[in-house]
Amino acid sequence: MKAMKLLKRKADLPASDGKIHGTAKVDRRTKDLTKRIEPGDIAVIDHTDIDRVAADSLVSAKPRAVLNASKSISGRYPNLGPGILVEAGVLLIDDLGPDIMTIKEGKAITIDGANVYLGDTLIAEGVEQDPQTIASSLEEAREGLSVQMESFAANTMDYLRKERELLLDGVGVPDIKTSIEGRQVLIVVRGYHYKEDLHMLRPYIKEYRPILIGVDGGADAIIEAGWHPDLIVGDMDSVSDKSLRSGAEIVVHAYRDGRAPGTERLKDLGVEHIVFPATGTSEDIAMLLADDLGAELIVAVGTHATLVEFLDKGRAGMASTFLTRLRVGSKLVDAKGVSRLYRQRISTMQMVLLAAAGLIAVAAALASTNVGQTLFGITGARFDDLWSWMQSLAWWSSTQ
Repeated sequence: MKAMKLLKRKADLPASDGKIHGTAKVDRRTKDLTKRIEPGDIAVIDHTDIDRVAADSLVSAKPRAVLNASKSISGRYPNLGPGILVEAGVLLIDDLGPDIMTIKEGKAITIDGANVYLGDTLIAEGVEQDPQTIASSLEEAREGLSVQMESFAANTMDYLRKERELLLDGVGVPDIKTSIEGRQVLIVVRGYHYKEDLHMLRPYIKEYRPILIGVDGGADAIIEAGWHPDLIVGDMDSVSDKSLRSGAEIVVHAYRDGRAPGTERLKDLGVEHIVFPATGTSEDIAMLLADDLGAELIVAVGTHATLVEFLDKGRAGMASTFLTRLRVGSKLVDAKGVSRLYRQRISTMQMVLLAAAGLIAVAAALASTNVGQTLFGITGARFDDLWSWMQSLAWWSSTQ
């Protein structure tokens, strides 16, 4: 990390016509920061290995630039986030050092090249990322992926030893009021393309009426789509108060020792809840809960399935998700990416022109027959009568 360089005055500023000015929005938690960013702001984060979900959220918020105290690609694995930001035209400056996080939110800052200024003072220097630097860093990260594979395997065995009874026998799964036995269940996680996939599943939801389970922010996605979650599962750090008060049953994901920081928020809101202690992730316990309570089918949206997605999450290789998927595999239908499986390739204008061509063809066919000619004659006479009536009405109105 680069230490902050202070006491450089305006006279020391490098000459540049491409300076960027904006209001700083600062937060160590990227998913919290994206809720406050306005278009044109400058996002200040401390996010090692920016993942795809974080990058997509930042792009949607439309910041002018992203300043990262850490390295956006550490070399641990080939993460996709930095490429998404740069491809979207967002300036990304890396490795600015921890002191960049001391900027107070709302301050006006200036970016000149890879240098960051607060007023006239240079406060940090970093590394500007572009497609070439990102490609080079990703290539180096791919070479070290075998180390992450070994770590993933070790963490998988460790998780199996800790949660054997829960995974194999369902020991520790709490009783809930929502009846799941024999029903289909749709689990929504705030992951890749979750909004688009949920939209594509609207016909399925209307026809089968599955139990809707939102995992933290996934509950907000369900409500935004016009539905109401039956269950909300998670540590309650990224779900809105509106969702928590929606009437859904709440299951709080707690640590294995019983600690559940999310319960304090629920108590303040006066919302009843159930605690589910488990070592895995919130999406894991949502799947285990549905499976143990007799779900006929589990449809998952936005969940993590590939190695890079597991590592993106940054929780010991996501070993828990790997084993959970093995446990519920016979019931699990992964709908992630369904929005990309089929996309309408015919535009609305093309559809209109096609319909017009069809009508013209039908009219031409009718005009070539005696019946069609008679029909057109009668229709034309009716229009003449209507036109004459409208003219008479207009004349009468003008004489009154």
